[in-house]
Amino acid sequence: MESMDGRPVVLRGGTVLPMDEGRQVLPRTDVLVAGDRIAAVGPDLQAPEDAVEIDASDGIVMPGMIDTHRHMWQTAMRGYGADWTLTQYFVWYYLEHGKLFRPEDVHAGNLLAALEAVDAGVTTVVDWSHGLQTVDHADAAVDALQSAPGRYVLAYGNIQQPPAAWTGTPEFRDFVRRRITGDDLLGFQLAFDVLGDPAFPERPAFEVARDLGAPVTTHAGVWGATGDDGIRLMHEHGFMTPETVYVHAASLSADSYHRIAATGGSISVSTESEQSAGQGYPPTWAIRAHGIPVSLSMDTSVWWSGDLFSAMRATLGADRSRQHLEAHARGDTVTHCSLRADQVVEWATRGGARALGRDDLGVIAAGKKADLVLIKNEASPVSFPLLNPYGHVAFQAQRGDVHTVLVNGRVVKHEHRLVGVDLAAARRAADRTIEYLRSTMGEEAWQKGMNPDIPETTILDNPYTYTDYHSASTHTAG
Repeated sequence: MESMDGRPVVLRGGTVLPMDEGRQVLPRTDVLVAGDRIAAVGPDLQAPEDAVEIDASDGIVMPGMIDTHRHMWQTAMRGYGADWTLTQYFVWYYLEHGKLFRPEDVHAGNLLAALEAVDAGVTTVVDWSHGLQTVDHADAAVDALQSAPGRYVLAYGNIQQPPAAWTGTPEFRDFVRRRITGDDLLGFQLAFDVLGDPAFPERPAFEVARDLGAPVTTHAGVWGATGDDGIRLMHEHGFMTPETVYVHAASLSADSYHRIAATGGSISVSTESEQSAGQGYPPTWAIRAHGIPVSLSMDTSVWWSGDLFSAMRATLGADRSRQHLEAHARGDTVTHCSLRADQVVEWATRGGARALGRDDLGVIAAGKKADLVLIKNEASPVSFPLLNPYGHVAFQAQRGDVHTVLVNGRVVKHEHRLVGVDLAAARRAADRTIEYLRSTMGEEAWQKGMNPDIPETTILDNPYTYTDYHSASTHTAG
């Protein structure tokens, strides 16, 4: 496929999910790509003679998915924290071992994260890069992103310093001048949290963001860390804007949701994270009533899966579970689901585009950017029958079903394989990072970090005994 770069591409005869306002389903439809844009959508399109023809029949063509919050630098530690709580995550990265990461370790994590995202049909990722202890780390992060296929937003952060400290340095300003040049494939945000201190020490960082014209993304509504006071301070000082992305927002009051809705912000929901780590109950069930725009994210591969199929599935499950739970508490029965499959597919695509202010992404229409995904797997019995395409994407599909991916009009995955990627080099870089961390920490600390203590489980006293039990069927009439 590398030799086909620059040629038009036509995906033939697929079931197209354009993600328009009506959430249509277009059967047996072609999508023609020319340059970095979608040229036409419709049946039996005429394509240029040199066009690359991709058979999309029996498959689903959808916009590339968009993840609005992923700590890409942590990906080399894939699965290490599978049994962590949020407290253990904070201790490991914020207090103890996160400062060990060198620029090359950030590069290794970002590169691996970029490849796993594209492989799963996630064509745009917000790199919530809060491990940038120095501008050398930041340069390494950007170097990795620009070496990989995909579209990225660097959300610059540094958990080892207060946001006012690192945003106020000449080195940071120089980095922005050098690396954030308007490249369409590399956006920019500032990533920091507002802890609720009445003195509002984060104000200088917000002022830097305003001066740079950079949106702010912030972990809001994280149980025990950020809450309503942070939202109130942002609002009272005029720093809540339509571009602000509030991550998690899982333990906020209705008052905070009202403030977010009134200022036009959006919420990035990381359901796998919230339901496992303890930020609060995944909030879609609550924020839907406030009309707040939603996007989806996976948070970090140190815990969870790096795809948005899992995010969609988990979000539907958590939202519907809460709807049933609330109804049962009132003695009611839910007879119709409020959150539908097509809605979470929209959140995974167009919702992310809206959060990033990109109306040229997340939809399939002429003139829009050609970031596209073909879901098709002829070797899988799960690929048919294809009855409810939105339900299929949300509940049936997985990364192994991603057949073809285009980013900016370029084929970056085809026939289930990444195109032009040196996966062995990415593996070697990740291996070097693990070897370095493991040897620097020492084997005992490494094993302890990966295997936290298991709390003792108290078994309740049981008033029933079974040693002399006989079922009614064993008794005979006297």
